[in-house]
Amino acid sequence: MPVETTLSPWRMSVAPMMDWTDRHCRYFHRLLTRQTLLYTEMVNAGGILYGGTERHLRFNAEEHPVALQLGGNEPDKLAQAAKLGEEWGYDEINLNCGCPSDRVQRGAFGASLMKAPQLVADGVKAMKDVVSVPVTVKHRIGIDKVEDYGFVRDFVGTVAEAGCTVFIVHARNAWLQGLSPKENRDIPPLRYEVVHRLKAEFPQFTIAINGGITADAVVQEQLQHLDGVMIGREAYHNPWWLARWDQLYYGGAPCPLTREEVELAMVEYMEREAAQHGTPWPHIARHMLGLRHSLPGARIWRQVWSNHLLKDRPAREVHALAMQAYASGASEPSAEPATLDSVTT
Repeated sequence: MPVETTLSPWRMSVAPMMDWTDRHCRYFHRLLTRQTLLYTEMVNAGGILYGGTERHLRFNAEEHPVALQLGGNEPDKLAQAAKLGEEWGYDEINLNCGCPSDRVQRGAFGASLMKAPQLVADGVKAMKDVVSVPVTVKHRIGIDKVEDYGFVRDFVGTVAEAGCTVFIVHARNAWLQGLSPKENRDIPPLRYEVVHRLKAEFPQFTIAINGGITADAVVQEQLQHLDGVMIGREAYHNPWWLARWDQLYYGGAPCPLTREEVELAMVEYMEREAAQHGTPWPHIARHMLGLRHSLPGARIWRQVWSNHLLKDRPAREVHALAMQAYASGASEPSAEPATLDSVTT
């Protein structure tokens, strides 16, 4: 567990991202930062109850502090899933009220729940009645083109009546029609001032901000107004940024490992996962492709780890090939990181 601190547990966190923040990704991030709060990708409450509890909830003890993000709109099922999450050891249960994808909308949860704040409140109360860990909500500042501050203020106020005191706010509207999940991360404008206004109106609550934050200067500015900052895609473009967070934002020591030591630790993890669970190493290696972001030689290093022709070779052998290629390509121009268009938050 991380060193005790008087700072908010939500001071820094990595956003839940579908298909990305699985347990392998979280293990990687935990090598870089001990304090940062990590989130699972969104898991449908019904999937936990009926689709294989262990498959959805298993995680590594090293991941703490780690939160389980649930998707769903039925209070009884949310409560059952939350109870299982607590029993499995998660430190927080978070309800997704921000995902705008068509698939999630068809299930009538995610961002569409912002149209039904009382239903969200009922779900929060049902979960709080059966767990002792914090129950939190992640949501947008609005839906579609509704930009009235009163909409999000009333949403927070209603959900707070059920006992929720922690809100993680993506500072964009979610357009439920006409935009893809990727476009919903870029086209609706960022309005940080709305989140600041929420904190001013609800100073008794913990309010963290998410959306478009990619630099320390922006983090530091937001922490002047809010209790925490949640980082999304930049954690994948540039995961080495996380290695400084314990020092910058918690007053602790920076990550004691070098990039090379982190990579070797991941190779050892790949070997353990293969032996214990039969996990192919490419399922794990994909999460660390940004480790050498912007460094000379990074592109060819990524190409080795991503080479489909090497997928049946041992991870340690691929690591050796990648390091050899990295050394030989150290004088090449830096390149852009792997695309993350499939990430949804």
